[in-house]
Amino acid sequence: MTEYETILLERRGRVGIITLNRPKALNALNSQLMREVVSVVEELDADSEIGAILITGSERAFAAGADIKEMQPKSYMDVYLDDFFAAWDRLASARTPLIAAVSGYALGGGCELAMLCDVLIASDTAVFGQPEIKLGVIPGIGGSQRLTRAVGKAKAMEMCLTGRNMKVEEAERAGLVSRIVPAADLLDDAIATATTIAEMSLPIAMMAKEAVNRSFESSLSEGVLFERRVFHSAFATEDQKEGMSAFIEKRTPSFRHR
Repeated sequence: MTEYETILLERRGRVGIITLNRPKALNALNSQLMREVVSVVEELDADSEIGAILITGSERAFAAGADIKEMQPKSYMDVYLDDFFAAWDRLASARTPLIAAVSGYALGGGCELAMLCDVLIASDTAVFGQPEIKLGVIPGIGGSQRLTRAVGKAKAMEMCLTGRNMKVEEAERAGLVSRIVPAADLLDDAIATATTIAEMSLPIAMMAKEAVNRSFESSLSEGVLFERRVFHSAFATEDQKEGMSAFIEKRTPSFRHR
């Protein structure tokens, strides 16, 4: 079994669970953690026995940001030639649904990592923010783009320009968070949600994820047409036949993920 330096990996049934594990640094996202998270997500994404991927941190911090000590000495040519942070974009290409379970701080890169996930479940202690401007930079893992799409220009602009944090209640009202649960129940709730998703037909879940994400990349009419064609394509799957037959026969479907 592969040993990791900055994360823990667990499999529960059809759910892959990635726990960020740099407690002394409040799970700050350094290059090693980025490589390990991206590599494991891609490995799980390619595994037909995995139907959902959960990413979580500690009770105190999901991830308090990128690793400032690692970044501080870098030059423009260092970050430009390395395309620093670009590996995180590969998470957006994962077809398997990604769930973030966020407790405590999710700031800077931590907020951006949470927003790379498809479902964001937060504890009542969660705090979100893009404080990069206080460091003399701007978000670099999609924060200015995904935050704006999630909460709107007014809040995103204010947060990026002032660096203020957003408490979880405001984050839920603004549409950043799927729902809030007590901190003590966060992991169990998130695993239950991931398990529910993983028990659905994997190809259909992938189609649903792709259709929702398409709404950010196309006009309404193009998005609706895309959805309808994907809906039509679902009728080519074995799981559509099983799902509708199970409904008519008043039984639980047994999806084959085909």
